[in-house]
Amino acid sequence: MKVVNLSEHNSVLNQYLREIRDVEIQKDPLRFRRNIERIGEVMAIEMSKVLHYEPTEVQTPLAKATVNTITDQLVLATILRAGMPLHHGFLNIFDRAENAFLSAYRRENADGELEIVAEYMAAPAIEGKTLVVVDPMLATGMSMEVGYLALLRHGTPRHTHLCCTIGTPQAIDCLRRSLNDSEDVTLWCAAIDPVLNEKKYIVPGLGDAGDLCYGTKIHLSDRK
Repeated sequence: MKVVNLSEHNSVLNQYLREIRDVEIQKDPLRFRRNIERIGEVMAIEMSKVLHYEPTEVQTPLAKATVNTITDQLVLATILRAGMPLHHGFLNIFDRAENAFLSAYRRENADGELEIVAEYMAAPAIEGKTLVVVDPMLATGMSMEVGYLALLRHGTPRHTHLCCTIGTPQAIDCLRRSLNDSEDVTLWCAAIDPVLNEKKYIVPGLGDAGDLCYGTKIHLSDRK
């Protein structure tokens, strides 16, 4: 599995990263969502450089022109709900892509261990296509792993791109083990942060991306 850390290079992406981490800017959900979306747009453009192309002819008002265009059949998949703004950013660039949606959430077992529960998936066939799975926070890697393996029920993709806003070394190691370090998978991270805390949140990270986008949620354990 190839890993691309986009924050290692100077680009406007780093401005959006700074803003989504800023606790003051986070108070504006619209701006937070838009910055996540813009990160998706930049990541999609960077990813487009490694896709497959062929020359095609187009008729202009004056003459014919030849333009290299993408030949990959793209499927954009996201994990609800936090993944929606990042997914939208990718879809702004890859506007002809098919789309897939999965639900996955953390649940604590009786022994205190966390597990990822997936309950819903709507996806097209992905056999021979280029699969792009986006999820903003790659903390343990478990959600991405569960989502990716669920999508494989719909076929074997030509290549898979896993994309996150912020990842961790622990999550990268988890995916390498789970995917047997497959050469058919590329992981794209806008940034990679060093550690997880005791609640499995990324540090320094940015907090709960889903809550910052859409408001706080009630957990099953909070219900009376």
